[in-house]
Amino acid sequence: MSHNQPPPPSGPSWGQIPPPPMPPQPTTGPKWARKRIAIPAALFILFVGVGIGSSGDDQQTTAASSKPAPRVTVTETAQGKAKPAPAPTVTVTKTAKPATPKPKPKKTEPAAPADKAVFKVWGSAPSGVDITYGSDTDNLQGRGLPMTKTLPLKDDTMYYNVTAQLQGGGDVHCSVTVDGKTKTGHAVGGYNICSAQLSGGLFGGWS
Repeated sequence: MSHNQPPPPSGPSWGQIPPPPMPPQPTTGPKWARKRIAIPAALFILFVGVGIGSSGDDQQTTAASSKPAPRVTVTETAQGKAKPAPAPTVTVTKTAKPATPKPKPKKTEPAAPADKAVFKVWGSAPSGVDITYGSDTDNLQGRGLPMTKTLPLKDDTMYYNVTAQLQGGGDVHCSVTVDGKTKTGHAVGGYNICSAQLSGGLFGGWS
């Protein structure tokens, strides 16, 4: 007797590995259609990126502006007591006065001996001079300039004198000294005479 048996399954039999599935086939289409889809997509991605970037910048700016400004604390070091300013220096300049030259001491004639009469003649007599000296009892001749002569004193002598007569031009001085007393004379030019005399007084002394 015959029975109708179902047809065998189309799948793999028991124990067999099924074959791998076929990869999907890319949809083929015209190139211009793919470009129409790719360009808007790229522009959209660009706009989205720019928006995100600007949003991030705004968020950073807002975050930076919302931060409080830092406080700066300056600590000054306390200085010690200020030193007093030094006193100003005062310079005093003194002008030294020139030293006054001391006058040269005049030559002093040595004192005549107490027991002698001293006769002197000095000066200039280019043409010569005629000199006489002595007392009322003695008349002596002198020579040369300057001239100094002495005679002993006598108790009975009335005077002592000296004369010098120029023999032309010249300038001469003469003197006689007796017992610390002196008389002088002066003559200039020509034949002028220089004369000096001391006379004894009635009560002593000379004048």
